[in-house]
Amino acid sequence: MLTLDRVTKTFRAGAFGGGSTTAVDRVSFEVAPGELVSLIGESGSGKSTIGRMVLGLTHVSAGSLTLDGERVRPGKDFYRRVQGVFQDPFSCYNPVFKADRVFALVHRAYHPGVPDKEWADRVEAAVRDVRLDPGQVLGRYPHQLSGGQLQRLLIARALLLDLRFLVADEITSMLDASTRIDVLNLLAGLKERGLGVLYITHDLSLGTYLAERTVVLRSGRVVERGDTQKVFGNPLHPYTRTLLAAVPRLNQPWTAAEPVEACAFHAGGARDTDLYETEPDHFVACAGLPDCGRTSA
Repeated sequence: MLTLDRVTKTFRAGAFGGGSTTAVDRVSFEVAPGELVSLIGESGSGKSTIGRMVLGLTHVSAGSLTLDGERVRPGKDFYRRVQGVFQDPFSCYNPVFKADRVFALVHRAYHPGVPDKEWADRVEAAVRDVRLDPGQVLGRYPHQLSGGQLQRLLIARALLLDLRFLVADEITSMLDASTRIDVLNLLAGLKERGLGVLYITHDLSLGTYLAERTVVLRSGRVVERGDTQKVFGNPLHPYTRTLLAAVPRLNQPWTAAEPVEACAFHAGGARDTDLYETEPDHFVACAGLPDCGRTSA
């Protein structure tokens, strides 16, 4: 179980670093093996910062981040179990090396005792697992492959480790529609094999495609989370409603959603980030509007 308990990230701000800004404010949720949790919010809401903290790429300022009850400590053992795939696959490859070099690096760092022939067989099997033809992608330079192929090669690299959790940060935003569905279906297959996935996105339609549970983030705070069908079937926080209203629909003209109505929780007066359970596995953080669905703790 990957657990975030009131995780906070504060950055220094100001000309001389004398001030500070809170990018993530006491965020709590869990990702279980074999579960896909969708982390949804607009740009600047803190989604990627959370992903980087989970991967140990950014230091946690406060709160705790644990894997199976043990505090996350980035290192070789941790990265055997937790890996990330990011928005821009081209930035993950050195353009002067062929794409399969990423597999050679895994071999050298994590499986140095595996003979070359056996490793080549493992790489070929992993590439086929992500629905690619090894003969068409291995041995090519990154610029000779599409974004979707590079993304899938990164996922294949992760499969060569003893992977239990994958952080997928906006991995479909640079892909065309058909390739996007291929990658999402690939994540579904990984989930069925017991892999836990934290899927970070600003696209609600994609976020609801696979996720059992959804976390809605606004300005670094969780405003609503729980069972995906409950969160989007019965949205209680005004921000969640605004996000849903902003989704374009093919059968009607699209107009920008009205700005989210302010509430006491987000107006700056209240700093309570506790979530209130309004029904089983459906939590909302709101304290000012009469129709927010808040129940007494």
